[in-house]
Amino acid sequence: MIVGVPRETFPAERRVALIPASVPLLKKAGCSVLVEKDAGYRAGYTDAAYQEKGAAVVDSRDAVFAEAGAIVQLVGVGANPATGLEDLGRFRPGQAVFGFQRALGNPEALRQLAGTGATVFAIEMMPRITRAQTMDALSSMSTAAGYAAVLLGAAALPKMFPMMMTAAGTISPARVLIVGCGVSGLQAISTARRIGAVVYAYDVRPAVKEQVQSLGARFVELPLDTAGTEDAGGYAKAQDDAFYRRQRELMAKAVAESDVVITTANVPGRKAPVLITEAMVAGMSPGSVIVDLAAERGGNCELTRAGENAVSHGVTIIGPVNVPSMVPFHASQMYSSNVTAWLSHLVKDGELKIDLGDEITRETLVARDGEVVHPRVREALGMAPAAAEGGP
Repeated sequence: MIVGVPRETFPAERRVALIPASVPLLKKAGCSVLVEKDAGYRAGYTDAAYQEKGAAVVDSRDAVFAEAGAIVQLVGVGANPATGLEDLGRFRPGQAVFGFQRALGNPEALRQLAGTGATVFAIEMMPRITRAQTMDALSSMSTAAGYAAVLLGAAALPKMFPMMMTAAGTISPARVLIVGCGVSGLQAISTARRIGAVVYAYDVRPAVKEQVQSLGARFVELPLDTAGTEDAGGYAKAQDDAFYRRQRELMAKAVAESDVVITTANVPGRKAPVLITEAMVAGMSPGSVIVDLAAERGGNCELTRAGENAVSHGVTIIGPVNVPSMVPFHASQMYSSNVTAWLSHLVKDGELKIDLGDEITRETLVARDGEVVHPRVREALGMAPAAAEGGP
C-alpha cells in the first residue's frame, strides 16, 4: 500500500503528518511512502531527508492523492473548514484517510467526506485503553499545547517568572494558575515550574490532586459537589449552568491573585465552558495575562477572541489557535509516531485490514462505503443507528 503525505493546508499550519524517521517503520508493515514536495519543510524536515529514508517525493498534490491507497493528514477535512473541502474532489472510493477529522465538532463535513466513498478514520476518536497509548495523538498535541501556552504567557507578562536574588533586591516569583489538569494542563504546570513560577492548579476532578502535587504545584480545592464530574475514560464531563456559575464564584479569588492564568477546559463536540467572566478579569491586576487554550471552541474566558490578543481592564487575553503548530518539529515527531503505530496496527502485509471486532479499529472508523458508520457521529448528524452487520 502506498501511504500519501500531502502538505497541510490549514491556515498557518507548520506541522507534517509523517516525518522521515517513520518511513522505514512503515516499510516494515509493507507500505511505501509518497510525500508532496515541501510537506515537511515548515516543520524542519526536508525533502532530501524523506528521500534518504526511502520515501518518494512528488511535486503534484494531485499525484499524491491519485497514487496513494491511504492519505495521512494531520488536519483533516472536518478539522479544516477554511480549505479542507478543496480536497474533496481528490478522494476516491476505497481510499483510506487518516487524521484529525473533528468528527463530532463538524459532522456535516464528515458526511461530505463519506460521500466520496473514502474509508475515513479519525484519530481523535482513539479509545483510551492501554493498547492504544502509543496512538494517542490528542495527548501528544496537548503536551505541545501546554508547553507553548506557558511560553505565550511568560512572553506577554511584564514580569519575570522566577524568584531572583539580585544586588538590586529580591524579585518575587510570578504566580501562575492552571485551570484544567488534563495532559495540556499538567504539561503547563511542569513547564511553568521549570521556568520558576509558583504554580497553582484547579480541576473539577479531585482525583488529579495527587498528579498536580507530584509536579510541585498547589491544588486549589473548591467546596463543590464533584460526584459525576469524570467519565469512564478519565475526561472531565460537561456540567450544568448552575455548577459552572458556582464554580466561577468560588474561583474568582484564585484568579484575582494570579499573574498568569492558563485555561484548558474543552468538551469534545461542544462549546467550551465559560470559566472566567469579565468581572473576574476586572478583578485581576493590570498587566496580568490569560492564555485561553479553548479559544478555538469558544473560549473558557468570556472575553476571549480566537486568534487575537485582546486587552481588557488592563489584562491581556490571548486566544491562540492551533497551538501545537507553534512547536512544529516535535509536535510533528509525536504525531508521526502516533499515526505510524496506528497504521502498523491496521495494515497487515501491505493491506488495510478492517476488523470491527478490534476496539481501536471500531472506535476510529468514521465512514465506509459512502456512509457515516460511527454511532456518535451518526447521532450528531441526527441519523438512525447503522445496520448491525459490520457497522461499529
